[in-house]
Amino acid sequence: MRILSGIQPSGVPHIGNYFGMMQQAFELQQQGEAFLFIADYHALTTSPNPEELRKRTIELAINYLACGLDPKRTVFFRQSDVPQVCELTWILNNMATVGLLERAHSYKDKLAKGFMPNNGLFSYPVLMAADILIYKSDVVPVGRDQKQHVEITRDLAIRFNTTYGDILTIPKSKILDHVAIIPGTDGQKMSKSYNNTIPIFDSKKAIRKAVMNIVTDCKGLEEPKDPENCNVVALYKLFAGEQQLAEMKAKYRAGNYGYGHAKQELFELMWEFFAPMRQKREELENNLDYVWETLRRGGEKARAAAEETMNEVRLAVGLR
Repeated sequence: MRILSGIQPSGVPHIGNYFGMMQQAFELQQQGEAFLFIADYHALTTSPNPEELRKRTIELAINYLACGLDPKRTVFFRQSDVPQVCELTWILNNMATVGLLERAHSYKDKLAKGFMPNNGLFSYPVLMAADILIYKSDVVPVGRDQKQHVEITRDLAIRFNTTYGDILTIPKSKILDHVAIIPGTDGQKMSKSYNNTIPIFDSKKAIRKAVMNIVTDCKGLEEPKDPENCNVVALYKLFAGEQQLAEMKAKYRAGNYGYGHAKQELFELMWEFFAPMRQKREELENNLDYVWETLRRGGEKARAAAEETMNEVRLAVGLR
């Protein structure tokens, strides 16, 4: 079973990223033949600064390798190292109707947020379809917000196979319902868009400051507190064992335990949890040749798989 995932290079990872997409990627390594790519072509739809895109790409690679991605188990590569994906995108564009793309929720959402309505955003689902189909992926793990894109991919693959023969694998989506919604410092879903994140890799002072900014109610030190409706406890349970969590909840209910005390305990536990990853990240930052070589080797494997598919596709459509 071949499993495909992609991640856009979007800056410093936070704990919401780790307990969401990152952990999922690491679990996939145990479930089948995993392909994971850095979606730098997709990132171009919002016209990032070139230097910023390069910086975020290598940082994403470092962060995933530091947090547990095993390049021996996962084909880890940059999307742009497989130019065949653009060739397949053009061919699939001729299968995609305007109406199909106009119904894509992501395009409407981007327009509502003020993004320039360029063709890259409009045809984003076709590039995503090419990413999936070119490696003959069987399973695509996605959140519910991306499910429609996998459905569009299936539709394009079926249209292609109906026209040219049974060549492309029809993928299935794996909806990641069990991924927890990690609250940010303001109680909303943790997201860079809301500026409410707690970074994994930053100075001790900066991370502690983010933790201390977690929003709570106004109850005083002496008052009992509700641990079931507290952002601090919701984050603490990500790192704590059952006994540690039970003890904190008991302190909340007993009173004479302030939110500042709880935040400090959360910070200390979180700092300890990510310590091995910080050490690994420092080693990788001092050995960028290894990081680039890892991506290069992954790119070679991905290109080989892509070229096999494209040889069949070119012959089928009359380009060979």
